[in-house]
Amino acid sequence: MPGRGKHRRPRTNPFTRGIVAAGTGGAALVLPLTAVGTASAAQPTQAAASVQSAARTAPAVVQPKSVTYTVARGDTLSSIARKHGVSGGWQRLYKDNRKTVGDNPRLIHPGMKLKLMATRTTATKKPAVTSKPAGTVAQATPAAATTYPNNLDGWIREALDVMAQNGIPGSYDGIYRNIMRESSGNPQAINNWDSNAAAGTPSKGLLQVIDPTFAAYHVPGTAFDPFDPVANITAACNYAAAKYGSIDNVFGAY
Repeated sequence: MPGRGKHRRPRTNPFTRGIVAAGTGGAALVLPLTAVGTASAAQPTQAAASVQSAARTAPAVVQPKSVTYTVARGDTLSSIARKHGVSGGWQRLYKDNRKTVGDNPRLIHPGMKLKLMATRTTATKKPAVTSKPAGTVAQATPAAATTYPNNLDGWIREALDVMAQNGIPGSYDGIYRNIMRESSGNPQAINNWDSNAAAGTPSKGLLQVIDPTFAAYHVPGTAFDPFDPVANITAACNYAAAKYGSIDNVFGAY
């Protein structure tokens, strides 16, 4: 019956028994030894290939680089840190040079020597180029970051890019016209004699913004420093947009 055959021991094939018995002889031991030797010989080759692959794909190493920078007219700690990629921003730059700068980080002078701890990327061996399987979607490579000259033209152009990213209206001509009226292009300009100064909030920077206005209209991503050219321009244009529609509509004191 089907139930009786359910637990029956399977019948051993005579040919199989013969092979098992023959395995106890000395000649049969050659096959296992040969197989083991072949497998062992393959392992070093695979390990070497793994080491070579790792070497080809080693990541870049970021190393600090100390340089001495001479302060130029119009420089601020924020603009220097941004231009030279100082890790930690202007705060780290000020900390490293406090003995030179003094107690006020806003007061730096042309000719002053500052120690910069910038970062640079040291690339290791270039990765090997491998072919991509069919149907692989190519990854877009980000465009290199735009660099701006450290002068009035560069500050305005950088500010315009920041404004465009934040939906703040304004044109190059409108910004330039108001800067020349307010500060003559000096980012360190400060008004110590008008009613704002008398109230304890002097107007500062390229577009002569008082501290409460700067704090209220500061644009994220820029330095929180009214003497920083880009931060000053973008905050002033943000304020002008809220009150007048655009910095282009400002033709006098605002």
